[in-house]
Amino acid sequence: MSGAATVVVALLVGYLLGTFPTAVLVTRLATRGSVDIRAAGSGNPGGVNTAHVVGRAWGGVVIAVDVLKGIGAGLLGWVIAGPVGAYAGATAAIAGHIWPVWAHFRGGKGVATSAGAVLAVFPAFFPLDAAAAAVGALTLRNAERAMQLSSTVWVVASFTWWLAALPTLWGPNPSVALPITQTIGAAMILLKFYQSRPAPL
Repeated sequence: MSGAATVVVALLVGYLLGTFPTAVLVTRLATRGSVDIRAAGSGNPGGVNTAHVVGRAWGGVVIAVDVLKGIGAGLLGWVIAGPVGAYAGATAAIAGHIWPVWAHFRGGKGVATSAGAVLAVFPAFFPLDAAAAAVGALTLRNAERAMQLSSTVWVVASFTWWLAALPTLWGPNPSVALPITQTIGAAMILLKFYQSRPAPL
């Protein structure tokens, strides 16, 4: 199998892993099937909405599993197609979480899965990512601006690590695939965020 073909396989595996409907299954388990998270609360099948609808503990389970989806996709991609496959698989998991084919492309916002993807392929950035998210949430007090800040820091950091050849801890050595995939990941999350905003009255 050629190098390009193995990267495609890594993409498909990452996407499919990303489509795993964590919030839907956890909510059904917690409520014995009486609640569909996609029709409750904000309607977003993610950890925060699950926490609001059925409790913080269950929301924490959803977030943890969604993080593991990103980690698993990155590691499987690495096994299948090397460093480029790791980047491809991790990024595809974000797409799978946001636009799962099994749910008519109606998924979550991808934040937890992106955190797992970062832990797999860009772990050195994770503390900075968490700090940017915390600063945005505490100082901006505006979800849209906080998301823009976090995404901007993410993209700028990926270019910085690549251009300066900085170590990524246990992640792949930074190549041009790093800024490309991290920019795509940030763009997908921002797009989903804007699509999820309530329409103006």
